[in-house]
Amino acid sequence: MAGRKNILFLLDERTKRFGERIALGTKTSLGWKEFTYKGIGLLSRKLGCYLIDDLGLKKGDKLAILSESKPEYGACVFASAMAGMITVPLDIKLTKYELHNILSDCEPSVMLVSRNYVEKALELQKELPFLKDIIVMDEPHPNQSYKSLYNLPENYETRWRPRSSKSTAFIIYTSGTTGCPKGVEISFLNMMTQLDDVEEALRTILPDRNVNILSILPMNHLFEMTVGFSTFLSAGFSVYYTPSLKPKDILGIMRAKKIDFMIVVPAFLKLLKTSIEAEISDLSPLEKAIFNFLFKLSKFTPSYRIKKMMFSRIHEKFGGHFIGCISGGAPLDVSVGKFFERIGIKVYQGYGLSETSPVVSINTDKRHDLASVGRALKSFDVRIDKETGELQVKGDCVMKGYHNQPELTAETIDSDGWLHTGDIAKITPDGHIYITGRIKNMIVLSGGKKVFPEEVESVLEKSNYFSEVCVLGVSRTFGSKDGTEDIAAVVVPSEELTTKYDDETIDKLCRDEVKRLSARLTPYKRPINIVVSRNPLPRTATRKVKRKEVKELVKA
Repeated sequence: MAGRKNILFLLDERTKRFGERIALGTKTSLGWKEFTYKGIGLLSRKLGCYLIDDLGLKKGDKLAILSESKPEYGACVFASAMAGMITVPLDIKLTKYELHNILSDCEPSVMLVSRNYVEKALELQKELPFLKDIIVMDEPHPNQSYKSLYNLPENYETRWRPRSSKSTAFIIYTSGTTGCPKGVEISFLNMMTQLDDVEEALRTILPDRNVNILSILPMNHLFEMTVGFSTFLSAGFSVYYTPSLKPKDILGIMRAKKIDFMIVVPAFLKLLKTSIEAEISDLSPLEKAIFNFLFKLSKFTPSYRIKKMMFSRIHEKFGGHFIGCISGGAPLDVSVGKFFERIGIKVYQGYGLSETSPVVSINTDKRHDLASVGRALKSFDVRIDKETGELQVKGDCVMKGYHNQPELTAETIDSDGWLHTGDIAKITPDGHIYITGRIKNMIVLSGGKKVFPEEVESVLEKSNYFSEVCVLGVSRTFGSKDGTEDIAAVVVPSEELTTKYDDETIDKLCRDEVKRLSARLTPYKRPINIVVSRNPLPRTATRKVKRKEVKELVKA
């Protein structure tokens, strides 16, 4: 690993090196709010001094953050590191009950909140005696009595608290935190190794140092925290946050700030592709024919510069500077990736999990094969378990463990330090990784046959009748097959169906369509239960389907 193990040295060095360059910005109702590297450094130091000198917080105390992504979030993360504290980013979508569970597990002494979540934070403070202070991250209203980041004492000089590389920097609570919260402990060594790894990959993707980034993922998500925030700032980029995920607002920021690059989840790319296709369908017959001709031609055009010229109207909508994105958090639909590649936008599929800080690999070189998640980053060793086909990883990015859960940690990381990812994969002789399924989602049928839901989903997703599909195993609780599973498919009808037909017709069309497409699969892989749901499938912040909740829907 590179010799930059001290996070405090790194923060100081980057603040000085990139001083007057824009570090973080967002659009507010009053216009653009932007912080230079020097400015975010000053705000961080002011908060850090307050945490140490005024609140008297100790090294190793925990600091929770409950806020949407915004420039001040960065100052809170940096101040926490300066004060020698452990940062706990919280998901703003969680209920008060879920937040109560998480906070009870990690017991933070102080919480930083945006104006939108003050009331929820104050309610939690009444119930949780360890939560001593709440500081609001926004500029205060004239009649506001809350303690604000902006009206703290103007003190910038105190002695920062270095911590060892093996100390915990973050506790990240992963999705599905209703029962026993699962907090992933990320050390400074994990984080600094990840910075080195990803920066090396970025040199291939973004050789230029003056890069503008649009951030759309929540900061409580480790993919955003380590790549979209820490790595991009370490590289001297300018990161902009969007207050809304509406395509119109996103495109407005991309044009205004000449955005070059993004970190996205596959669901966002799907949404963007749908909105581009909707605009194409409104073109005149001649314009449509020209687009289709160019789209076919672009398959044989290796130059992205020429592709950008061929589809200049689309690129102008994106601001004319957009190069592409890293897609992670869930598997990329290859057809979606190919669509963007064909119109001159590069899609780099990545793979990782919170337990690996989180990025394991990025496909920077195999442009013709978007199904690959690339080679493992330089600090990782990877292998496939011969019996189960599971991908296992080892290296300095592997988490310390689950907070307060030594048994679960021991189940996940074996005695030799190999982390069991739960993902089925294959690795080619040249080191490229292909994720083919998930052990946890695996359905075991009565005859012992194993089915991966992703395989069935990929077949059903080809239909225009469905806007969403989820395949899962539902346990039998009766008869000779008690304890085994049946395959269930939950489908959400597309808008095209719901606007044209009544409920009874929609049900019949959907069921017939599942049966028709399932005929492409080996008989044992075909869904037995078919549930037609009128509501969107429940999803996490990174748009992964919450399979547990869908299972409850099927049982009901």
